[in-house]
Amino acid sequence: MKLLERIALVLFSIIMIVLAVTSCLLVFDVVELKTIFKYIEEILKDDTARKVIIGVSAVSIILAIKALFFPTRIKKKQEIKSGVLLENKDGRLLISKDTIENIVNSVVKSFDEAVDGQTKVTLDSNNNITVFISLLVKDDSIIKEMSTSMQTKIKETLKRNTDLDVSQVNINIKDVDNKNNQKNNQTKIKVNNVQINKKPTSENGGKDDERE
Repeated sequence: MKLLERIALVLFSIIMIVLAVTSCLLVFDVVELKTIFKYIEEILKDDTARKVIIGVSAVSIILAIKALFFPTRIKKKQEIKSGVLLENKDGRLLISKDTIENIVNSVVKSFDEAVDGQTKVTLDSNNNITVFISLLVKDDSIIKEMSTSMQTKIKETLKRNTDLDVSQVNINIKDVDNKNNQKNNQTKIKVNNVQINKKPTSENGGKDDERE
């Protein structure tokens, strides 16, 4: 809630309490109407009190006009935070952040160099989209070419699917996957072991044949 709305709510609450208490006092004959008018006349004779009343009245009038003719669109702001709100003469369309992130994830998965990725999308009040991607890539990837191609494809895909322009696609290479190299090295070692084990066996076999 904005500051002006809080001030308006406080003033309205104070005025309503004063009116409610005064009404109860008059109804139960605790205070006479003449007494109330007398207090009001005495207050109005004081210049400081009159200035305070004028100031409070002016602020109340401004806040009342603002509340009546310029209401705060809280719901619309909440929708903008959770997605991109598009409006035209036929109605409104809300494209959620989850939808945008899912589209970006599908593009990321289409790249063989990307082993794993995490996507985050941020939006502002002007529907500007910023994409943040954290990637785990293969060790033989050409990172610069892959990143440039991924950025271009993400922008083109979002524009084609949602008609939204992406202001930035930021890619963070968090790590390089070395599992493939480790597997290849282990395979080579096993193959060499097999060859080494077989070679002595064949030589022994040959010597045995010669001895026989």
